Amino acid sequence: MPLQDEEEHHQLLADRLLDSNEEESAYDYSDKVHIIGVDEEHDDDDFTKTPPFSWKKLWAFTGPGFLMSIAFLDPGNLEGDLQAGAIAGYSLLWLLFWATAMGLLVQLLAARLGVATSKHLAELCRDEYPKWARLLLWVMTELALIGADIQEVIGSAIAIKILSRGFLPLWSGVVITALDCFVFLFLENYGVRKLEALFAVLIAVMAVSFAWMFGETKPNGVELLVGVVVPKLSSKTIKQAVGIVGCVIMPHNVFLHSALVQSRDIDNRKIGRVREALKYYSIESTIALAISFMINLFVTTVFAKSFYGSEIANSIGLENAGQYLQDKYGGGSFPILYIWAIGLLAAGQSSTITGTYAGQFIMGGFLHMRLKKWQRALITRSCAIVPTLIVALAFDTSEKSLDVLNEWLNVLQCVQIPFALIPLLCLVSREEIMGIFKIGSTTKVISWLVAVLVMLINGYLLMDSLSSAVSGMLFTSVVVALTGAYIAFIVYLISRGITFPNWFVKNKNSSSIDN
Repeated sequence: MPLQDEEEHHQLLADRLLDSNEEESAYDYSDKVHIIGVDEEHDDDDFTKTPPFSWKKLWAFTGPGFLMSIAFLDPGNLEGDLQAGAIAGYSLLWLLFWATAMGLLVQLLAARLGVATSKHLAELCRDEYPKWARLLLWVMTELALIGADIQEVIGSAIAIKILSRGFLPLWSGVVITALDCFVFLFLENYGVRKLEALFAVLIAVMAVSFAWMFGETKPNGVELLVGVVVPKLSSKTIKQAVGIVGCVIMPHNVFLHSALVQSRDIDNRKIGRVREALKYYSIESTIALAISFMINLFVTTVFAKSFYGSEIANSIGLENAGQYLQDKYGGGSFPILYIWAIGLLAAGQSSTITGTYAGQFIMGGFLHMRLKKWQRALITRSCAIVPTLIVALAFDTSEKSLDVLNEWLNVLQCVQIPFALIPLLCLVSREEIMGIFKIGSTTKVISWLVAVLVMLINGYLLMDSLSSAVSGMLFTSVVVALTGAYIAFIVYLISRGITFPNWFVKNKNSSSIDN
């Protein structure tokens, strides 16, 4: 890299850091984990030099990736896993692997954006787009967050209902989950590392619970390995395949990760320090998603071994999954029903906390609201809890209706995915925003191919759901009009990210002058 480019980028980072200090940042300076000085004898004056690898540094950077990985383990993903296993057996494990890899790519781009710019995605969208566009993006992102939160809180409430042996109805589990979320967020006052430790414990609970189930049911090792390595897809399993890919990229999680990486105090004026942070965040995010893949694999294979090819395969959901396992394998020393419920509770509780966390960054970034953390948490939590309580009261006695609702909530997530992916890819590709840390041509092509694939797959799920629900001329006309507006907004977002070569701009300007 030419020295002149590095010096220009050094100045760009210094100017951006000065601007960000004047605004409200994702984390106060006192809340950040301080990195400089960890396992270092002295701070080198060369701003381009990347410090050597250090295990202590890796440990100091470890945390944001594991919080991000929670979205890959939420109750919605677990339901997708169990349905894929029960209906498709081991045949979609290869897709689970590659979907996780695609999710990792997107999350690494979000981390890159946050580290290189010292701003998270919502803040950059506020700066990049006109008021009407950023408000529309905020509304879309909030809808996606509310939809995900309903699934997560309902998952926790189902687990509480199972563990209380039906004594606590669904709506009371929703209230308990909402209150627990504030208790857990209170830990943030004692430091980011304490909150990250809590998530580590919850992930460990999930891993132990579902690994225990894996050991109890003893899935076929050869079929498992073949399922991971050999791609296989049929018309009967296409819906489950779409569900696996659709659950991997959660719109609010992209915004969240770009903010979480700012919890470390990095000297962004030094290119070497930014490179160092990106290296460590890449390592810890990869480890975190490798663990999440194994947990999802445990769930999928347990239900593949237990119910694939059975008459009840198509009727299994979050609420009755534990009971079906109990009926098949019996009580034992520790009933598998309660093992399932404990894992589900850990998944639900952890994902609702990260959802509230994401909501604070999204609201603060898009609207530039200067509120205290507890006020933003209260607003964010209320936006999700009120509709969730309504859902819990309406569907408490109907498992089938709850499954139908969950399918439509997945559709809601699918609709919102472009409004996180497109701004992210456009921003990380622009030199005036990223400087020398903009993504290269190869990464850009691969990223856009992944984005288009994910959007097409989710578009298929959307059209499949709407085709079975839309009837009547008036309703059809409304859906067509909304679809047209939806596509037009996507085209607008893509057009904002298109950059033309300098020679094209010069020729265009010359033509305008001649005319």
